[in-house]
Amino acid sequence: KKKTFFNFIKPVVINENARINALRERLLLINHTYLTAESLSTNDTVFITQLSQQYRVKAKSLTAKINGLLIKVDIVPNALTLSQAANESAWGTSRFARIGLNFFGVWCYQKGCGMVPNSRNEGADHEVAAYSSVNEAVARYMHNINTNQAYSVFRTIRKQLRDNEQPLYPEVLATGLLPYSERGSAYVEEISAMIRHNQQYFTE
Repeated sequence: KKKTFFNFIKPVVINENARINALRERLLLINHTYLTAESLSTNDTVFITQLSQQYRVKAKSLTAKINGLLIKVDIVPNALTLSQAANESAWGTSRFARIGLNFFGVWCYQKGCGMVPNSRNEGADHEVAAYSSVNEAVARYMHNINTNQAYSVFRTIRKQLRDNEQPLYPEVLATGLLPYSERGSAYVEEISAMIRHNQQYFTE
């Protein structure tokens, strides 16, 4: 069951992280060019502007935009993404995963944007987002982690690891996901345990 689930979703996670990493590599190259030449090509300037809009970076100066983007445009380690997908979707068996291809429990707030949870509190207006493909589900999850203010601590930890030239340890980054679930630290501990117990599936 575990192997089937991970084999199904892992290629999509790997591809999305590769796409994000390619954006990051271009950003790093642009940053190096700007620091040495203090000017950018029109293509690079347009790229920074478009990416700033996409990643909700509202800084005014070019330097601040690039620095803001380098914090947000980065991968979410495969092991962490896969563990959250398994946890949030009950190994792909939840109604939201089967019908809406939502493996991460991501909410949306426009009427009809997804599926209404059976356990939704009275007066609440959120729905669980529905997607047209697994690719879209994974991309939306990563974009949420990379842009939502709730996960700023996650991004700060990731930046610190980058600054210290450390690997992006999934269990360390998991500590930045306290707001992801109402269960808080119990949720983080559960995700960390899943990362430890399923190593064989992440490396296959």
